Amino acid sequence: MAKFLIVGPSWVGDMVMANSLFRQIRQNHPDAIIDVIGPAWSAPILARMPDVRNAITLPTGHGEWGISTRKKLGHTLRQEKYDEAIVLPRSWKSALVPFFAKIPKRTGFHGEQRYLLLNERRSLDKTNLDQTVKRFTSLGLEKEKAYPPTPENMPNPKLEVDKNNQEHLYQSLQLHLTKPAICLMAGAEFGPSKQWPITHFNETAKHYIEKGYQIWVLGGPKDEADGEAIIDGLGEHAFNLCGKTKLVDAIDLLAKADFAISNDSGLMHVAAAVGTYVHGIYGSTSEKYTPPLTDKKTIHNLHLDCSPCFKRVCPLGHTDCQNKLKPDMLIAKVSIN
Repeated sequence: MAKFLIVGPSWVGDMVMANSLFRQIRQNHPDAIIDVIGPAWSAPILARMPDVRNAITLPTGHGEWGISTRKKLGHTLRQEKYDEAIVLPRSWKSALVPFFAKIPKRTGFHGEQRYLLLNERRSLDKTNLDQTVKRFTSLGLEKEKAYPPTPENMPNPKLEVDKNNQEHLYQSLQLHLTKPAICLMAGAEFGPSKQWPITHFNETAKHYIEKGYQIWVLGGPKDEADGEAIIDGLGEHAFNLCGKTKLVDAIDLLAKADFAISNDSGLMHVAAAVGTYVHGIYGSTSEKYTPPLTDKKTIHNLHLDCSPCFKRVCPLGHTDCQNKLKPDMLIAKVSIN
């Protein structure tokens, strides 16, 4: 029985995409035990991944070195006697716990001079490994088989749904039991260049309310004001749930929606992983690198000459890649599905 320790990424979307690696390991090693190190917020979402045995919380903040904390955790994990560690981030600090845990095989990409910390270092071939999911899943394969992974070795992420929690959410949030639902996700932690205009979301929501749907706007506390602007003037069938739900609640609500309309964000990947049809909006980023990992998707991207720029804020000051993608253009594609 092989035991794996995975050092997971720090972003919601990346952690969901990492599920492809976990599923691949169990596919190739059916009796494998997989534990995952991640930030505190990731524990509930990792609990929805049946291939993961334990979510191990690293008690350090984002960007914090925390060398003594990582050393202590590594020493504690020695008793687990893991066979292999796979380190997904490319930072030096991310490789410390497996090193201190004395895991015999420690695999990851070259990055920040990790020569002592990793003993199987791989070059990042950005041509063949052009997607985040390809990079993650390649590290779970033997080196000679890893470039690029075949489709069979990149199973789509899959999150479990809690039907009891769904029923609870309908009651506690006073959602409509019989109306079909559409989820809108307007947030983007990366920056404003990834955000479709709030007015576009509002106009789109109004269109679908008139078609008989209810609207659920999902996001965190930082998105509350945008959520209010999206549902402004739309009446009793529009719900701003930003800041009112946990991440696991978003999993269960997305699973009940007819489809989701989302910026390139973590919640977009959550929607894909529960099997909901995804309409993904791209501009400053590209679906070539971080697509929703599902066959049930439509990509909305104007492919302007200036995009993708991969900047947090539009360097030209106009954000045309988002602004010029009008609601009626998106709605026209939705109606074909």
